[in-house]
Amino acid sequence: MKADTKGPGWTDKQISEAFACDPKTVYNVRRRFVQKGLSGALGRVRRQTPPCPRKLDGAAEARLIALSCSEPPEGFGRWSLRLLASELVRLKIVESISPETVRQTLKKTP
Repeated sequence: MKADTKGPGWTDKQISEAFACDPKTVYNVRRRFVQKGLSGALGRVRRQTPPCPRKLDGAAEARLIALSCSEPPEGFGRWSLRLLASELVRLKIVESISPETVRQTLKKTP
């Protein structure tokens, strides 16, 4: 609205300073507005691919679930996320994995 020539006619720099954002953001929003309309300018663009490849494929996920349902190693009362992660590495299912990735994988719901 601030960039409208029939309105205030602010520059990208003025808009970016007023709304505390980068001038490139102002440019990109304006471009999307011209190309796709208001909903296209305000909506988020969904990524085609995740930012990093998945550590566990379907087979590795199945092995993780089976492992978590099995008896824990001797000396442990139950599987911890850290213990599961180290076991996946020890069994050479993955080269490396964090306990957080194990948690997110086990937390998935259909």
